Amino acid sequence: MLFDKYRYVVVEGPIGVGKTSLVQRLAQHVGATTLLEKPDANPFLAKFYQDQPRYALATQLFFLFQRGNEVRDLAQMDMFRESTISDYLFEKDPLFARLNLNDEEFVLYQQIFRSLQLQAPVPDLVIYLQAAPETLVERVRRRAQPYENGISENYLFRLAQSYSDFFYHYDAAPLMMVNSEHLNFVDGDDDFKLLLKRIEEMRGPREFFSRGN
Repeated sequence: MLFDKYRYVVVEGPIGVGKTSLVQRLAQHVGATTLLEKPDANPFLAKFYQDQPRYALATQLFFLFQRGNEVRDLAQMDMFRESTISDYLFEKDPLFARLNLNDEEFVLYQQIFRSLQLQAPVPDLVIYLQAAPETLVERVRRRAQPYENGISENYLFRLAQSYSDFFYHYDAAPLMMVNSEHLNFVDGDDDFKLLLKRIEEMRGPREFFSRGN
């Protein structure tokens, strides 16, 4: 079976890239459980997009504790009993903190993060979805989530660059970087099957996949 060697898989990427949709289809295909971000549960998120300096720390700490509790529970599960596919990587959390917090807030955040970090299991595979910032803006506007109404184009551009920088240096787990610009994994069966094939054939610690290669 495809995911016999990938018991814990993470799909990552910036807002609007389609990671949650891909997680849900992968999980359905292989019969895995899902571990998903819950932005709707964060009472500060909509306020953050309207007034980032005021609500950045509260938003970030809420997500940090939410994700920390979930990966702690994941670490205590029997990882050989069933596969888990998640739409977030816990180690990526500081990416948002560096982007949104001031210096003093970031120092506080780092202290709290370090106290939780050791609880996170290392994924067997990370799939990093990429798309041009312009594409992210269009997708976010199209899906029209109420809490995303205040997201600016500049924020999405900065976020996409931060993700690119983070995964350029990431080496904690095997990484497949996927240019999703011209791939449709949700409605396109051929694209989805092609992705599964590339995962099956993956041998090195880092590979790149896009339409045509």
